[in-house]
Amino acid sequence: MPDIGVGLIGLGRHGLRYACHLLRDIARAKLVAVCRKTAERGHGLDPGHEVRCYGDYRRLIADPQVDAVIVVAPPVLARSICLAAVEAKKPILIEKPLATTGAEARAIVHAAAAAGVPLMTAQTLRFDSTVLAFRARLPTVGRRRYLTLTTRIEPSVQGRRDPHDYGGRGVLLEVGVHLLDLVRFLTEEEVREVRCELEDFGGLGVETRAFVTLRTAGGLSCVIDVSRESPVRTSRAEWIGEGGQLTADWFHHRLVVHSADGACAAHDLAPRPTIVAVLEAFLDALLRGTPMPVSGEDGQRAVEIADACYESAASGTTVTLP
Repeated sequence: MPDIGVGLIGLGRHGLRYACHLLRDIARAKLVAVCRKTAERGHGLDPGHEVRCYGDYRRLIADPQVDAVIVVAPPVLARSICLAAVEAKKPILIEKPLATTGAEARAIVHAAAAAGVPLMTAQTLRFDSTVLAFRARLPTVGRRRYLTLTTRIEPSVQGRRDPHDYGGRGVLLEVGVHLLDLVRFLTEEEVREVRCELEDFGGLGVETRAFVTLRTAGGLSCVIDVSRESPVRTSRAEWIGEGGQLTADWFHHRLVVHSADGACAAHDLAPRPTIVAVLEAFLDALLRGTPMPVSGEDGQRAVEIADACYESAASGTTVTLP
């Protein structure tokens, strides 16, 4: 089958990862154009590849050789970029979070659905090999009791992040949206209640730590702890059941299984480039004409849960989601 011509909007550090994988690791797509704010500098990619560079995302979307659009731009721009791609009838793969607010996310999802334009949210942790092994093992630990999810990242990275990019929101939306989505992915249930505490230890006017307790529609209690305060990176999920406990560390690619009789087994897993897996899943759905494996609605729901968290932190109360 012919290659799908891809236009990539956003060529920052994360966008460069997408560009490099598209050029080296993806057989069914051809990167034909990129968009960056400093287009006058060129794309900065391997000169052996013929890739056009635009300074205006509208020109990239209008490029007749661009069949599909990948958005790795600041989330504050997501709504305008996605609506332009929808108007041009071009499928969209957008990095998380889908938008900075639930209202913006709903506008994107509604427009794409009304126009029949495929939309996928790149919730990359759904494709992580350790997370997938963890999910597959959940039935082995018996009746569930509770779930905890933890991500801690170095504070220096936050200093390079413009809070405006996330609509004035901090680590909960930037990083914690992964964990908010994982609750739904692992439990296969909607989140019904949230209570959230936010703290700003960086003096940047946005939260650098979020502590969230959630309850799913099926009554499962979940705890999320996310921050940019740790000197070392931590990424961990723990599922406690009546028949044992599972612990997944997707930073070190390790799964630990504790059984009720005290036995313990550790499994080291081969890392899997999640961006490659996301790109292949997106392209496969396009070529087959099947639903996207992570829908726009999935991205929308994660942002709506984040909205409820911010509302809870502001009011000091538990917030119920519709």
